[in-house]
Amino acid sequence: MSRFIILWFVLFFLGMGAVFAQVSPDCGNAIPICNNTPVNGGTIGFGMDDFNSAAKSGCLEQTLSGVIESNSAWYRFRTGASGQLGFNIGIDTFEDWDFALYKSDNCNNLGEPVRCNFFDNQDENTFVGVGEDPTGNTENVQYEAWLDVTPGEDYYLLINNFSNINSGFSIQFSGHIFVTNPFDALDCSIINNLLGPPIAACENENIVLDGTTSDATSYRWFVDSGSGFTEIVGETNSTYQVAQSANYRVEVIRPSETIISDVQVSFSTMPVANAVSDDASCSGLEIYDLSQKDAEVLGSQGLSEFLVSYHNSKSDAVAGFNALPKKYPTQSGSETIFVRITSIANSKCFDASEQFQLINLETPNLDISEEAFLCDDDTGVVIGLENGNTDFTYQWSSGETTPTLMVSEAGEYKLTATNTKSGLVCSASKVVRVAVSRPPEITDIIIDDLKNNNTVTVITDVTGIYEYRLDNGPYQEGHKFYQVEPGMHTISVNNPQGCGEVTEEIAVIGFPKFFTPNGDNSNDYWSITGVDLLDSAIVSIYDRFGKLLAQLDAADSEWDGSYNGELLPESDYWFKLTYTRADGQIVTAQYINNHFSLKR
Repeated sequence: MSRFIILWFVLFFLGMGAVFAQVSPDCGNAIPICNNTPVNGGTIGFGMDDFNSAAKSGCLEQTLSGVIESNSAWYRFRTGASGQLGFNIGIDTFEDWDFALYKSDNCNNLGEPVRCNFFDNQDENTFVGVGEDPTGNTENVQYEAWLDVTPGEDYYLLINNFSNINSGFSIQFSGHIFVTNPFDALDCSIINNLLGPPIAACENENIVLDGTTSDATSYRWFVDSGSGFTEIVGETNSTYQVAQSANYRVEVIRPSETIISDVQVSFSTMPVANAVSDDASCSGLEIYDLSQKDAEVLGSQGLSEFLVSYHNSKSDAVAGFNALPKKYPTQSGSETIFVRITSIANSKCFDASEQFQLINLETPNLDISEEAFLCDDDTGVVIGLENGNTDFTYQWSSGETTPTLMVSEAGEYKLTATNTKSGLVCSASKVVRVAVSRPPEITDIIIDDLKNNNTVTVITDVTGIYEYRLDNGPYQEGHKFYQVEPGMHTISVNNPQGCGEVTEEIAVIGFPKFFTPNGDNSNDYWSITGVDLLDSAIVSIYDRFGKLLAQLDAADSEWDGSYNGELLPESDYWFKLTYTRADGQIVTAQYINNHFSLKR
C-alpha cells in the first residue's frame, strides 16, 4: 500500500443540531474546506439544479428527482502545495452515496468531473473516495485513483445520497501532500474570517480564540450552544480560551467600525487503546483476520465512533500510514503488530500506544518413511526423523521421547512431534509400520530355448516384492527376461526392503528336444548350440538308468545315437553340461531342462 496520512477526520450527524451543521445543497454556496476545517455531514435534499437539467455529469446520472442531484452537499477547496491528494468519505454501510470532483473555480463552468464514483454500496463499505480505503480494503470499487496536484488549484466536491436515507457522512483528506506540507496542503485563504476557519480539536486540547485587532477599543465574546448567541459575562480580552464545543462570536469595537466574527469549535473524544493480547496460529493458516482484535482495542468504546487500524511499525501507526488489510496474509515466525485507534469525529484524536505479537507457529513436518523392515538377521531397525528439531518435543506411542527409535519387533509405531510457544501447541503425527522381511531365495530358473528369442524366467519363494536383474542391467519388477543371448549370464534378485540380494549363474544354450538318427540325412545328430561360448564345456549323455553313453566337447560336438558302435533304441535320454568358471572351478550348469528323445 502506498504511503498516506490521515490529516483530519470529522463527522457530524444531523441529529446533533442545526447549530453545528455546515451543509450547502448548492454549488454557489459550497462550504469552503481548509486544513483545520471540520466537515459536517448530512444532506437535506437539493436546492437549485446545478447541472441545468443535464442527463449526466461524468458517471452521475439523473435520479428519481428528475435531476442529477437528489440529496446533495457541495464543498470547495484550494490546494496549497504539490503532491498526492485524496479523500475518504465515511458513510453508513447500509446507505448508498456517490460523489463527483470538479477541477474548477466557477460553479457555472464545472466541466466534466476529474474523479467520479456512482457504484452502489452492495459490499457495505464504510468509505468511498479518492486514493485508498483507510481500513486497508484493497478491493473497494468505490475508490478512484489519487490526484496529483499543484498549488492554487480550485476544486468543487459534490456528495450525493442516492438512497434517500442518510445518517450523515464525514470527509477525511489524505495523501503524501500532508507529509510534505502538514499545515498548508489546503489553502485557508479561501476562508475570510477574523477568527479563522472552524476548529476541530481533541478533548483537553488548549484552544485559544484570538480576535486581536489594531485600534480596537473593546472586545465582547458570545457563545451559541444551540439556542442562539449569549454574551459570556466578564470576557473582554482580545483572546478567549475555549472549553466546550459550540459556535463562538467576538465583537470588536473600533473607532470607525464594529467587527463581528464567528467560528465553530468542536471537541472530539480522545480514544484510549486498550491492551491487546498476543495471538498465534499454526502454519497452514494463510489469512489472519485482524478485525477480531477490534473488540479488545476498543473495550467499551463504540465501533461507530472510532476506527481501529493495524500497522507494521510504530511510526506508521502514529502517522496513520500503511494500514494493513484486515484480512492479513500471515508471515512465518513472530511479528509485532502496532495498533492505532482513531476518533471518527477527528483523526487528530488517536492513540497508538498498544501493540501485540502475532505468531505464526511452525507445524512440525514429519518427512519420514511410513514403512520399515526387519530382516532375518537384524537385531533391530531405526525408524523416525534422523535430524530432529531441537525446538520440538517428540513422543512415540511406545513411550520414547527421541526423534528416532530402534525397534526389534514388527508392529505399528506412532511418532508425534510438537511445537509449543506462547501457549499455542502445533503438532503432527505419523505412523510407521514395521514388518519382518527376509532375503530372496531362487527356487528355480526356467530357460526356454526358442532359437531367436531365448526366455529366462526366475522363480522365487515370494512373489510381488522382489526386483530382478540380468547381468549388469537395470533392476526390473518383472521376473522374465526376453531375447537372452546364448552363453553365461548372472541372475540377481534383490529385496528392495533392504533385506539382501541373491545371485545365480546360468548357461543359456540350445538343443533339439528330439532327433531321428535313421540315415535319411535329416536330423540324424543331436548337439548343443552355444557350448562354444563356455570355457571347457563338456556334455555327458546318459540313459534312463544313469549309464554314461557319450561325451561331447567343442571338438566333437554331435552324437549319432549309438553306443560302442551299436544303435540305441527309441527312448528318452538325459545330459549334463559342465564348464569351467572364471575362478577355475568346474561346475555343472543348473536350471537346464536336460531331457530329449531319440526316435527312429
